[in-house]
Amino acid sequence: MDEEFSQLYSAYFMKVYCFVLNLSRNQDLAEELTQKTFFKAMTAAGKHRGEASEFTWLCAIAKNLFIDECRRQKPLAARDPDGPADTDIEKAFVNQDTAFEIHCVLHDMEEPYKEVFQLRVFGELSFQKIGMIFGKTETWARVTHHRARLKIQERMEE
Repeated sequence: MDEEFSQLYSAYFMKVYCFVLNLSRNQDLAEELTQKTFFKAMTAAGKHRGEASEFTWLCAIAKNLFIDECRRQKPLAARDPDGPADTDIEKAFVNQDTAFEIHCVLHDMEEPYKEVFQLRVFGELSFQKIGMIFGKTETWARVTHHRARLKIQERMEE
């Protein structure tokens, strides 16, 4: 079971993360919801009936977690008149083509940006540990990760 889940995690983590990032437009929330998605999938391992692909199943879990988070945040925004406006959940959903495009950009990205981004997002390593892997400083890892994110955004806008 652990090997099977590890393969599922490796195959779909970035796709699910990109999906949630497109929904939430918030990197921290996307990371949190992606982790919750895989935790929920792991604890409900026998419940995937195979009617849809694993990726579709994971995105459905992530979407439901996102909707729950929006519902949880809505009363907070209502109490705070300066808080964020209500989001239209249907407008927030994006298609799989966008996630695929992000993967294509990442696939073509040059080193060390690609590896630093993957270590941070997929490997969930600290900037200090990424710096150690490359024999560089924590600041170097932070700057390189930031530049990688900017490159992805630039290429997505093209």
